Amino acid sequence: MVHVGIIGCGKIAQVRHLPEYFSNGNAKIIGITDINEERAKALAEKYACKVYKTREEMLADTAIDAVSVCTANHTHAEIAIEALRAGKHVLCEKPMAVTLEECERMVSEAKAHDRFLMIGQNQRLAKAHVKARELVKNGTLGKIISFRTVFGHGGPETWSVDPGKDVWFFDRTKAAMGAMADLGIHKTDLIQFLLGDTIVETTARLATLDKKDAHNNMIGVDDNAICIYRTKGGVIGTMTASWTYYGQEDNSTVLYGTKGILRIYDDPGYSMKFISSGGEEIVYKLDAIQTNDSQTKSGIIDEFVECIAAGKQPEICGESVLSAMRAVFASIESSETGRTVHIKENENL
Repeated sequence: MVHVGIIGCGKIAQVRHLPEYFSNGNAKIIGITDINEERAKALAEKYACKVYKTREEMLADTAIDAVSVCTANHTHAEIAIEALRAGKHVLCEKPMAVTLEECERMVSEAKAHDRFLMIGQNQRLAKAHVKARELVKNGTLGKIISFRTVFGHGGPETWSVDPGKDVWFFDRTKAAMGAMADLGIHKTDLIQFLLGDTIVETTARLATLDKKDAHNNMIGVDDNAICIYRTKGGVIGTMTASWTYYGQEDNSTVLYGTKGILRIYDDPGYSMKFISSGGEEIVYKLDAIQTNDSQTKSGIIDEFVECIAAGKQPEICGESVLSAMRAVFASIESSETGRTVHIKENENL
């Protein structure tokens, strides 16, 4: 039995971490902590666990084996490192941290204290993505030439536990980054997973096009990000992240190969469709991608618990996410400087 604590009781904890730990037969929620004590008390009653007044109190409890970090972006590194030093395994929500240096420190601390650091890149576990990776590996698509991957919805202000235009996602001091960090990291990590390749070059434009805060001022972070990526293997494609898709959510990816085209989560009627170069169509009905309005089990919590119980390093470990985070930070640099940025660290992987 893996005994867990949850730091931060916002929406992601409420729709994913708490219910998924609760339904896992090998996990037991020992306690939770949040800056909103009343919220923590209500959830503790629902999940029959205790409330810790502070995270320091939780981390000092030897009864806890692992923690989920479900707090604002700017606190991820500090809390994760404290937890690792306290001997806890850590599942940290994305984005991993707000600087590359923080990300690298988290990985170093996990190694130094012989603990697991897993990041919530749940798109790697979606059934169609797993199947797509298999098709790429076995050569069904031939050589991959290019791709298009998108993640866009109407923004976090309607989904946050405290909805409205004053959500912390719009506050640069807490979020550091906007749509690029919230959604772009998912699709950046995903395209590397699907291709079994690494992004080594980015030409990007991040912008605030529409979102306004509670004072009717443009928010301090990007609400749109468009990147042209080149991989180590020579594949070139686009990644779009947006908080201004005011309609149906788009979480699709298309891979273009020499033997055909693979469309993933591109139509609500099926999970995936392969159209061969000869015109043959194969449809896969595996699952439906999660949306803000339709949350399904992510698989992240079950994977985290299973890895701890088995004593095996998670595949979605912090170190495996570093290359995607480098691409995110390089894209921000590209947008700020107006230049294409080469990612030397990724070239050496």
